[in-house]
Amino acid sequence: MTKRIIFAVTLAMLGILPANAEESKPSIAIIDTAIDTSLPIFQGRVIQEVCILDWPSCPNGDYYMEGAGSAVLPYDIISRNGFSHGTQMASIAALANPNVNIVFIRIIAHNSKGYRMPTTENTVAEAMAWVRDNKDIYNIQAVSMSQGHHKLLYYRQYCPSSKILQPMITELKNMNIPVFFPTGNNGDKNRIDWPACIQDSIAIGAVDLNNSIAASSNVDTVLTDFYAKGTVKTINVGNRNGVSSGTSVAAQIAAAQWMYIKSLKPNLTYDEMYNLISKTSYAVKAKDNLSGRLINVKGAING
Repeated sequence: MTKRIIFAVTLAMLGILPANAEESKPSIAIIDTAIDTSLPIFQGRVIQEVCILDWPSCPNGDYYMEGAGSAVLPYDIISRNGFSHGTQMASIAALANPNVNIVFIRIIAHNSKGYRMPTTENTVAEAMAWVRDNKDIYNIQAVSMSQGHHKLLYYRQYCPSSKILQPMITELKNMNIPVFFPTGNNGDKNRIDWPACIQDSIAIGAVDLNNSIAASSNVDTVLTDFYAKGTVKTINVGNRNGVSSGTSVAAQIAAAQWMYIKSLKPNLTYDEMYNLISKTSYAVKAKDNLSGRLINVKGAING
């Protein structure tokens, strides 16, 4: 079946906002697996849901759906096979920055047995295009996608060039919207995940509880932009408390920190924000003396 072209008419294009939207709050667009919107922490915070898939398994049985319920899954599916990841990531964003709304875009499909299906670059780019087209309606000021691929780097050249996704990331950057990706958790100290390695993305590695670069965090001293806390408390599907670790966590923390700093310095451009965070960051190291920069929120605010 050929995937149909989407975005012909969306709620945002019609100028329709959800009833619980607080227009004064900035929003983060989280691109991930699915979300349990029944959690108390998300009430009044998730102001839009979108489903963009390579397979016709949105709740409406199609490739695309927008509106309440679009990014949710039945409990027997969302609670296993990694689909709870999106709920954890959204809870991290909500806990790290209480003054942000969430726009959740689901890009991971499932088959009849509840297993994850592959997601193509086209779908990720379509999610970015949705953000571009709806940024003003939902006051979207950052994008975070805690998904990536490491093996891809060994089948093709390191950080394969992208004629589809890279232009979307650059376009969002030019609109002052940063796009955050995790570097990955393979412990590779020479390469980071795709698409974190793509030019104009913000690649985030994780530090451990001692503020050293986590042993599991992939590292590229040139392409890794910043580091952030990699172990935090989260709220999982079914409102269960837990702890999550890794660069996915760090990417969400970094995005929330960027938005907090931006809220206090609203006139700064993307480049000014990036340079401020860079010059005020802490130096961090790994056991093998690889180094990086840990975001320093207080330093950036006072910088």
